[in-house]
Amino acid sequence: MNDPLLDDVKALLDKDFGDDRILKQICRACENNEVISNYERNYVRKLAEKHLGKKPEIIPTPSAEEKKVVPDVVIPQITPIQKTQTLQRKPVKISSNSKNTKIMVGIGAAALAIIIAVGVSFNGVSDGISKIDNPNNSVPVSLSIQTDLSSYSKKDLISISGTSNTSGVVNLSIVNQNNKLVWTEQVSLKNNGKYSTLAIAGGSGWESSGTYTIKVDNGVEIKSSTFSFTA
Repeated sequence: MNDPLLDDVKALLDKDFGDDRILKQICRACENNEVISNYERNYVRKLAEKHLGKKPEIIPTPSAEEKKVVPDVVIPQITPIQKTQTLQRKPVKISSNSKNTKIMVGIGAAALAIIIAVGVSFNGVSDGISKIDNPNNSVPVSLSIQTDLSSYSKKDLISISGTSNTSGVVNLSIVNQNNKLVWTEQVSLKNNGKYSTLAIAGGSGWESSGTYTIKVDNGVEIKSSTFSFTA
């Protein structure tokens, strides 16, 4: 059985239609059962329709497959079931034993009396301490003065601190071994009655080594302390 494509190629070559080179190549491929591309087949088909009166080849298109209708998935609506739990308190049964009740009431009263007595005694003790030791809970009960060291050399810093049971200021002073004033300063008291300041060991009156005396005066009393100084 002859190949229609080969017949068309030979007819086109006989009537000298188309490109001889391409047609001869297609003819040789048909005779040797070689693969012929779609491009070559379409080329021959168009020439045959144009010059040989071939009717256009109607290639039946395969009917489109019916689309498979996938039914919509209907998700059932789940109505949450709310369970309301009613918590019922069971009434506490009170024993009707009057004897036990009286015993418990008596023990509770005794315990309460002991607690009250202990609280009153502690209050009394604390009040006594606060009244005797610290009436204002913030102001010390005496006047004091001290230095951070017991001996100093020239140009050392002397740290001075102390307490006073007064308010306002205190007057500080240092005298040398000849009772000559070599330093003085007025220092304000803090809310808790404490004071502190610094002095430099040196200057006029500090020429000689010896025992120096530091004093504090709060207007009511005077306290003093001593330290050694090396010039």
